[in-house]
Amino acid sequence: MKPVKPVLFALGGLFIIILLIPTLLVTPFMEQSKGKLGEELTVAKSEMPVLAKSLVDVPVYRSQTKQIEEIPLEEYVIGVVASEMPAEFESEALKAQALAARTYITKQLMNGPISTPEGAAVTDTQMHQVYKNIEELKAVWGEDYEWKLQKITEAVAATQGKILTYKDQPIDASFFSTSNGYTENSEAYWQEAIPYLKSVESSWDEKSPKFYDKKVMTIKEFENTLGVTVDTSSGSVGKITELTPGKRVAKVEINGKQFTGREIREELDLRSTDFTWEIKGDSVVIETKGFGHGVGMSQYGANFMAEAGKKYEEIVSYYYSGTEVSAAEPFLSKYTAKQ
Repeated sequence: MKPVKPVLFALGGLFIIILLIPTLLVTPFMEQSKGKLGEELTVAKSEMPVLAKSLVDVPVYRSQTKQIEEIPLEEYVIGVVASEMPAEFESEALKAQALAARTYITKQLMNGPISTPEGAAVTDTQMHQVYKNIEELKAVWGEDYEWKLQKITEAVAATQGKILTYKDQPIDASFFSTSNGYTENSEAYWQEAIPYLKSVESSWDEKSPKFYDKKVMTIKEFENTLGVTVDTSSGSVGKITELTPGKRVAKVEINGKQFTGREIREELDLRSTDFTWEIKGDSVVIETKGFGHGVGMSQYGANFMAEAGKKYEEIVSYYYSGTEVSAAEPFLSKYTAKQ
């Protein structure tokens, strides 16, 4: 065998170095890097979308710690969407929810806090919008955490900096879980008539797993809760005397005592103001359709629209009639100018 010439060793070494160069260049970028939300994310694995710097921080009162946290706006929106809508929903529905959440907090910041501890713009509860941070979402989602966070972050990034306006002002972007087949006029549940919160048909909500519910109470429990006496001899619980535009109970009479549908729903902890009831033995059986107050965007309705191919702009324009998608920056600038 002939001895290998030194030049071949040199060429072989050079070839190995050439092969290693791409690996040497890529390896540093495979390291974990500090991403948004203060979480260590593996860039190559998660491909988490990058959010631009938030224009403002949101002072949120955390109900568990009793402390106020300053949370960048877009991170706050991620935490709200993750808490208020299932990550399994269609991306266009999640985008519609992100738009509603950002609109809500923008209006809240502009108008000033309502029912919050001093120094906070909102709480993290249903009184305003439910919000969970990264550690809380990890505990809820478990092994599904990464893909769910990525999907919701993508929806928020796709709508970043956008809100809903009506006549050049941020709207009251109310939302709820499931309609009874129709959304509700705002004045039918609250006091103020708002032009973009009008009843629209949402028949696809019948496919929601939260569309139907039944509650059974003893007659005694029913009477004690409402402060009434049921005329069991008539076999009737009470008479529904008026319906809302959204075909829910507006007014009801129980043995001479008057109630609104909302009062009945809240006192009896019902899912909806679309209810029927009957006496069976010594119990009152109450059946409801829908879940929530019914005003604004139906979340399940939004998802069914998205499944049918509707984009988020179409979804929000359907549930918030006459509104437009606008830039949030002019309104947030007014807020920061006051600080």
